[in-house]
Amino acid sequence: MNFSKTHLSICVRGQLKTFERPQVMGILNVTPDSFFDGGRYRRVEEALQRAAHLLKEGADWIDLGGYSSRPGALDITPEEEKQRVLPVLEALKKEYGSRVCVSVDTFRVEVARAALEAGADMINDISGGNEAMWELVAQHRVPYVMMHMRGTPQTMQQMTDYPEGVTLEVLRFFSERMPRCRACGVHDIIVDPGFGFAKTLEQNYELLRNLSCFRQLSAPILVGVSRKSMIYKALGITPAEALNGTTALNSWALCAGASILRVHDVKEAKEIVTLFDYLKLS
Repeated sequence: MNFSKTHLSICVRGQLKTFERPQVMGILNVTPDSFFDGGRYRRVEEALQRAAHLLKEGADWIDLGGYSSRPGALDITPEEEKQRVLPVLEALKKEYGSRVCVSVDTFRVEVARAALEAGADMINDISGGNEAMWELVAQHRVPYVMMHMRGTPQTMQQMTDYPEGVTLEVLRFFSERMPRCRACGVHDIIVDPGFGFAKTLEQNYELLRNLSCFRQLSAPILVGVSRKSMIYKALGITPAEALNGTTALNSWALCAGASILRVHDVKEAKEIVTLFDYLKLS
């Protein structure tokens, strides 16, 4: 494994964040139907308690989402998504101000606009975006997570045919979209290969095995495998039992060049990062 330091960085509300030490993003789903924690944090008070727990464990980011993107999830209106996300975002910013970096997980321009106006520090877009989204992000001068997916959460698992191989086609997706995104004025792009989104179990592992290839994009890499089906289906267990598998795959991801780990379990991910630092120093 190549442990050479990278000098990648992003600008967040005027502050430079570097990735010489990988960062951890704690998941805060305010949905009734997310695959692991759906329904647990739907009330603002519950979401604030969860955020406080994630921050206490060392989360560098809170990733706030109001639309379940699990395969086959029900579609909701943009208005309902905003009603889920905005009260929690506003409460987080009132409670913590600039001490918390909040990423909002949405692919809808109208939701992203409302979130940015309410103080969101980054947009995490599972759709890979379009000019309208990129222009909005550029206007607010915030970082942008560009994820690879085909179709929608309702259709993506029927769209897993990659004639040239999943790694090559996902790389091409970013190579084509990133220049268009930058042309719209977005300066800070983070790439996410989209584990579990329009990929079979085997394709997820091919992508993870080849994760170091994505370093050629010269952008921070976000990896989100936490408790996903690529772990629990492979092991014949449930999402609740998939923490050990998550730790194993996140460790591999760091060795391959991941800059951000998106997780449900912050404490364990921070421990991986700490041990990874020792490996680089030894």
